[in-house]
Amino acid sequence: MRVIVVGLGIQGRKRLKIAGSDVVGTVDPVVADANYRRVEDVPPSAYDAALVCTPDDAKIQLLHYLLSHGKHVLVEKPLLGSTDELLALKQLADSRKLACYTAYNHRFEPHIVNVRRVIESGKLGRLYLCRIFYGNGTARDVRNSPWRDKGFGVLPDLGSHLLDTMLFLFGNTQRQFTAWAANCFENRAFDHVHFGATGEPFCEFEATLLSWRNTFTFDLFGERGSAHINCLCKWGPSRFIVRQRVLPSGRPSETGETLECPDPTWELEYRHFANLCATGGTNIENDLYIQAALKELEKQWQGKLKP
Repeated sequence: MRVIVVGLGIQGRKRLKIAGSDVVGTVDPVVADANYRRVEDVPPSAYDAALVCTPDDAKIQLLHYLLSHGKHVLVEKPLLGSTDELLALKQLADSRKLACYTAYNHRFEPHIVNVRRVIESGKLGRLYLCRIFYGNGTARDVRNSPWRDKGFGVLPDLGSHLLDTMLFLFGNTQRQFTAWAANCFENRAFDHVHFGATGEPFCEFEATLLSWRNTFTFDLFGERGSAHINCLCKWGPSRFIVRQRVLPSGRPSETGETLECPDPTWELEYRHFANLCATGGTNIENDLYIQAALKELEKQWQGKLKP
């Protein structure tokens, strides 16, 4: 498969490295070592797929161009636009049997996959509560960026990952979202959010750019036991624990696994995309769900952003 990388920021450089010899060109309007300044400058006959790693505002127009020219597309999360715009992309991809895939690499995180397997086994019984904290220390990087410190900040950035993890583990079920807290401690846009979602399990999410040591914790509590993750592989070591409830109360038995390895998710996701290109297909239904949840939270937080 011949691919181009559109956008040579941090994510684009990662995609460039993972795609390796598949890459036949790079596109960026300002980065000096890019092969092309505009995607329209790349001969359509030169490539089969594009890895789109641009700011959010540019994505819809780029994807429409690429799909219209028969190209498969992987686009960095989140993919945001009007419902009509997203549905039009889906229709365009489906009509041409193209892949249009929004990248949420945490679906390939080994211990998140392990949690899904435990859920599917029924070992935890009825699921009560899921709690996820996702924090990194990039507040100053975001503030110094020419385009990132705007809008609702960490909510679409890390919050979209949390919402996609919820979809991956618990399915696309109807939920009500409640905005609890949002703060602009250092940035103009939110650098901390805390929100919840009704359903089984009830979900509690917190995301921040102010966690100076990068932190990811996951706790899922059910009637028969619980599952826990401490740390992502990219920050490792990553620990996975399953606890078996003792009735009526008492210290549970537990099993665990610790991984200490380079982040495997980017390579696994790229392989998934390559396979999807053989059949076509999209995950735009997820984008529609995530966008609706983000819009509901943004509506509740409207007016809290700095002028």
